[in-house]
Amino acid sequence: MNTPAIAFENIEKNFATLKVLKGISGEINRGEVVAIIGSSGCGKSTLLRCFNRLETIDAGQLTVNGINLHQPNFNNQQLRQLRTQVGIVFQQFNLFPHLSVLENLILAPCKVLSKTRKESAQTAGFYLEKVGLFDKASAYPEQLSGGQKQRAAIARSLCMNPQIMLFDEPTSALDPELVGEVLQVMQQLASEGMTMVVVTHEMQFAREVAHRVIFMDKGIVAEQGLSQEILTNPQSDRLRLFLSRLNGRELGVKS
Repeated sequence: MNTPAIAFENIEKNFATLKVLKGISGEINRGEVVAIIGSSGCGKSTLLRCFNRLETIDAGQLTVNGINLHQPNFNNQQLRQLRTQVGIVFQQFNLFPHLSVLENLILAPCKVLSKTRKESAQTAGFYLEKVGLFDKASAYPEQLSGGQKQRAAIARSLCMNPQIMLFDEPTSALDPELVGEVLQVMQQLASEGMTMVVVTHEMQFAREVAHRVIFMDKGIVAEQGLSQEILTNPQSDRLRLFLSRLNGRELGVKS
């Protein structure tokens, strides 16, 4: 029996007196693409950041790729193992501006995985080709468009050969005309069987690419299910309202 890539049970996360995650449970299966949706401040990005321990939970159980993230003796070696297995792509691209695209991609494999520069460069070339940026290897981040920067950031994560990819609203900082090129790369990864968790407001991507959708509201999982079903036939009034407001914005209607 295959164990889930990510399993979380009754997890809680507080920032001082603010309860952000309120005892939520769920799992992400291997090879599955799950979209997490919800209004700003609902806790979806916090949940995602818990999956690679950028945030630590205050209560509950969280296991990622077989690693128990909420144990008293969790150590730096386990954190290092987790970060090599779980890649994350943020809203802002976080590329080092003083390094070329290639240097950005080979830095972590050389330092963290102890790979040779030649081997790291070969891997980087493979993934730059994959995201359509092979000709930009010697360019610097300031010479790239927003979409190109985000594709470079995805390639950088892939150079670590992760088993799970996390995306925190990867298109929210992009001009609308650049969104498609990033989503196309993500769709390709999904088609190849990459386990992916995507915090997003891109409902078309969630509907067409994600296997399941988790809708969060005020720190809880308010509704979840198969993407086609939950987005076309929401069961809760809260999700119906959320989707109607998104559709209104897309149509230029003030809510």
